[in-house]
Amino acid sequence: MNTERTALARRVGVHKALSDPARLRIVDTLSFSDAAPAELRSMLAMSSNLLAHHLRILEGKGLLTRHRSEADRRRTYLRLVPDSLEGVLLPGLVGAVSRIVFVCTANSARSQLAAALWRRSSSVPVTSAGTHPAPAIDPRAVAVAHRRNVPLRVTRPRPLGDVLDEHDFVITVCDNAHEQLTTTNHHTDTAAGLLSARCLHWSVPDPVRVGSDAAFDATFAELTRRICDLAPRVTAS
Repeated sequence: MNTERTALARRVGVHKALSDPARLRIVDTLSFSDAAPAELRSMLAMSSNLLAHHLRILEGKGLLTRHRSEADRRRTYLRLVPDSLEGVLLPGLVGAVSRIVFVCTANSARSQLAAALWRRSSSVPVTSAGTHPAPAIDPRAVAVAHRRNVPLRVTRPRPLGDVLDEHDFVITVCDNAHEQLTTTNHHTDTAAGLLSARCLHWSVPDPVRVGSDAAFDATFAELTRRICDLAPRVTAS
């Protein structure tokens, strides 16, 4: 009985937190994409103090978590805690998409694995690219895909400028790539193209930096979870 009361009290608390339209908009936004507080302020046209107030309430209910950017350590990203909204309705379809483009820095691991997982989960076309492509795919990315029985097309990493089309739906899976493409001081022609496209960000740690099988397995699991959540909410245009 005490367990049931505790679970009920938590559900009531979550519903109360989400009854505020601003907080519901924050959760809706983070259900698709990780975001830095400054990015949320811009997307939601909300003052710093008001956003901080709403974030404190959502974090207090266990709905959000923060972690440091791997690129700019002064920056933090907000993330929706997995399964924290189980039983609570999330926003519906993203909409019609002509193609998904997964982007990381080197296009040698995360973006390649994400594209492979997407092909397994959705009929929407997909490709991947890098802001600073490596010479080849990391063999440990090939190995983890093989361990999990996911076909990985071993293609040479490609620069984003050679891949991006104005109608693409872009998902950055790397803090470095996201910050290179969205920070004013780093604007390039490629970044301008990305900024004009629809874009999400998933703050996925770089397994290449760690170099262990466990790191690649964790990256694979994180990408799998996110793609399984997003794929049913995307339709082909």
